[in-house]
Amino acid sequence: MDDLFAKVLEVCRNLFSMQALTDTLKQPGFTIAAFVALNLVVFTETGLLIGFFLPGDSLLVVAGIVANECGWNLPLLLASLCAAAIVGDTVGYWIGYQTGPRIFCREQSLLFHKDHLLKAQEFYERHGGKTIILARFMPILRTFAPVVAGVGKMEYRRFLFYNVFGGVSWVSSMILIGFYLTRLIDPALQSLLQKPDFTVRDHIEKVIVLVVLLSISPGIYAWARSKLKRTPEPILEPVGVEAKD
Repeated sequence: MDDLFAKVLEVCRNLFSMQALTDTLKQPGFTIAAFVALNLVVFTETGLLIGFFLPGDSLLVVAGIVANECGWNLPLLLASLCAAAIVGDTVGYWIGYQTGPRIFCREQSLLFHKDHLLKAQEFYERHGGKTIILARFMPILRTFAPVVAGVGKMEYRRFLFYNVFGGVSWVSSMILIGFYLTRLIDPALQSLLQKPDFTVRDHIEKVIVLVVLLSISPGIYAWARSKLKRTPEPILEPVGVEAKD
């Protein structure tokens, strides 16, 4: 048990360096610890307010890459992480449901950012229930959106539908992108660049940036569309007041 705990801690220490994280997850004997750490991070980022800073998208893509290279059980990885994401959002929802508007009155602290909560509330008011899906693909928002839904007393059955759909879509897309990335991209780039030894994994940091940009594009599109749909309110002359020359 102590050995497993030490390995989980080692995985967590490398969360913010994708190359170091990849190397750690690939070490022999780290499979169980990797599964535990990955599920803990996904749950914490989506379910607890303190998890807003954790790397969700990049972590899942790296997990997919390692699953491909090390022969991890892909169905088990997908099922466990989808469950962690769904349970995480459910916990976030009930935190918001139980605390209500009081949570918006909390003072700013190291582990709580009221501004993030307010941004999630604004996004939720614009896009309604589909925010639960869109926020999955947007860092920070994915942590606070379920809390806002709980504060707003969104019907739980409706929330659960969006929660399951969004959680499965987010986890599956990120994991499968990583899993098939080197299989599909490496041969094409090796031929194009005339470099037989080229591999995308050697440029993992750049790949992660690109994946994160792509993952937040649905939210950016929804935000831009809502902005374009807004029409300026007409300026009305005060009734009973004569215009001055």
